Amino acid sequence: MSEATVVAAPTRVARAVPPRTGLWTTYATLLRWTLAQIGAILPLIILIQALLAAGIIVGFGFLIGDVNSPAAQFLSTGTPTVLLMVIGLVMVPQGVAQARTSGTFTYQRALPVPRPLLLLADLTVWLVVALPGIPVAVFVAWLRYDLSYSFDWPLLVAASVLTAVVATAVGYAVAVLLPPLLAQLASQVLVFFVMLFSPITFPESQLPDWFRAVHDVLPFRPAADLLRAGLVSGDGGVDWQDLAVLTVWCVLGLAISVRALVRRA
Repeated sequence: MSEATVVAAPTRVARAVPPRTGLWTTYATLLRWTLAQIGAILPLIILIQALLAAGIIVGFGFLIGDVNSPAAQFLSTGTPTVLLMVIGLVMVPQGVAQARTSGTFTYQRALPVPRPLLLLADLTVWLVVALPGIPVAVFVAWLRYDLSYSFDWPLLVAASVLTAVVATAVGYAVAVLLPPLLAQLASQVLVFFVMLFSPITFPESQLPDWFRAVHDVLPFRPAADLLRAGLVSGDGGVDWQDLAVLTVWCVLGLAISVRALVRRA
């Protein structure tokens, strides 16, 4: 009679579960990735901001004639808003549209990370890109018109950040709502509207009453007025209606952008 063969049961080895990555680490990684994508053209963007500031302040100044007039001060204090709007409403939609066309946008949405962090990383990078335009515009205006500023630093910083976030959020929303080619076309129309038909570099009193009413609910004139109050604090304080309009547009742009990121592809 043969002896029974005893086979030992295989021993289970517990697999180590990798630690979960924290939100801050994920955000920092996405931030480095986004900054690396745009980092190569960052000097070019700063150069374009300087040229655009000089073009608006000097070029539009030829239409004013008298460089010592209040119109020159209005033009100079409105130029920073134009620069922030150009970054948010033109460069952001074009960057997102290019990412959608190349497949980068879809790849990022497929990553195992909270999708709102993708938007937060983009907002942070574009905020860093946009804000240097303000001292550039102030310096060019000082060289051209020898203006005297009276800075309200808390208001200037808060208005600058809020305006940059509003412009970037709206531009991002345009880019994710529309097809890439249409988004790029819409960005060009928006910057044309901002530079020529918005009371940013000229007083709103020059517009018809109905057009002034339209700008009361758009973010361009409120943003310019808040930034102007931070640059020349003696001209007036904060208009809470302007702040409310900017906040609504900021929330609307962020909501549309987050919705586009979290929905199923």
